Amino acid sequence: MKEQIEKIRNLLNEIEKNTIENDDNSLKETFDLFELPQITKDIVDYLQPLISPYEMDIYWFMFRNSVLESGDVFIRASNSKIAKGIGSKYKNPEKQNARFGEKTVADNLRSLEEMGVIKKVGDTNRDGTLFRISLPEEIDACKEKMKMLQKEALPTIDPRKELDYYNIKENRLKVFERDRYICYKCSKQLTRFSATLDHLTPISEGGDNSYDNLTTCCLHCNSSRRATAISDFMTV
Repeated sequence: MKEQIEKIRNLLNEIEKNTIENDDNSLKETFDLFELPQITKDIVDYLQPLISPYEMDIYWFMFRNSVLESGDVFIRASNSKIAKGIGSKYKNPEKQNARFGEKTVADNLRSLEEMGVIKKVGDTNRDGTLFRISLPEEIDACKEKMKMLQKEALPTIDPRKELDYYNIKENRLKVFERDRYICYKCSKQLTRFSATLDHLTPISEGGDNSYDNLTTCCLHCNSSRRATAISDFMTV
């Protein structure tokens, strides 16, 4: 019986590993260290105002031990591990227990899950539960705020003629935010690391790199389209 249990556990671990490796939303293969300041800014600007201080402490703990630690969005953690990690900054044990007991952590994890800020992606074992944390561009509430602020920040000059939204990184992000990081063809949720830009009217047919001629696209759909007219491609 013991050997059978061990075989089952190993099989589950292997399935979990394959699931993570095949997750198109994983950052590990595309993570860029130089993106961290912008990611941190987005967390502060878009996520932090939407959740409680308790929830934010938990998110920062998970972010610190996943994205910052390994360049990935997966973390295995237990309620006690999170409580201990966050509470360690309090010298007074009574204050620590009152603020971050395991029940408090469990309640706030549940709230973060309901908002789509984190997600359970694996079974619980002795080391805790496997979670996937989301970046602001993947969280619906943050995407709505990004879209609203992005509209307000549009330049007063004509973007069709004056600005390049394809080659300039800051401008590319504006297009991604406008489209809520969703592929226009297959509706897949993307991140700044997996999103690409596609021209509605190809350059070969007189299109340009303007704000209105670009749309967010996943790499697969972008590669599939090639030079097909956008009207024809959307009906495939």
